[in-house]
Amino acid sequence: MEALARFGFELGVLKRIRRAGWWQAGVRDPESVAEHTTRVAQLAGLLAAEGGADPARAAYLALWHDTQETRTGDLPHTIKGFVEKPDPRAITAAQTSALPSAARDSVREAVDEYETAESPEALYARDADKLEMLLQAVEYRDIGVRNVDEWIASATKSLQTDLARRVAEAALTLSSLSWRVR
Repeated sequence: MEALARFGFELGVLKRIRRAGWWQAGVRDPESVAEHTTRVAQLAGLLAAEGGADPARAAYLALWHDTQETRTGDLPHTIKGFVEKPDPRAITAAQTSALPSAARDSVREAVDEYETAESPEALYARDADKLEMLLQAVEYRDIGVRNVDEWIASATKSLQTDLARRVAEAALTLSSLSWRVR
């Protein structure tokens, strides 16, 4: 159980790691990786439910999609061409090596399924990651950050399911404040 506790402490690092790409857009205090992951998991569950897939599985895959960043930090897209992106499966294997077998296998299988991107749940989890970035960009734009167009374009271009593309289209027509109860 000590290994589970240690890994729990490592996962807590995600609350302190800021999403680095937003600094390049001029955001002074960007969201943390943990904040990003929470909404990704929620969106993944919603997309999967709406798309007829398993929402719990999609949300679980999303929960593990960025946990490797406890070891690497959040790497912005501008590293391309300078630094090779680390293999999420290899990092996850190292992170989980001391865990009891059931926990270890559960995390490794989730990361592998997410990275393989073949199951409907993985596709929805991956789309939720891009949708979350799009929603965050709209939120930053609505508070005056001007340099978010490339994030919106990148997110929109990366969406794989029709359902996620329709959500993105709807989000781009709204203000981030439109959710407020009327």
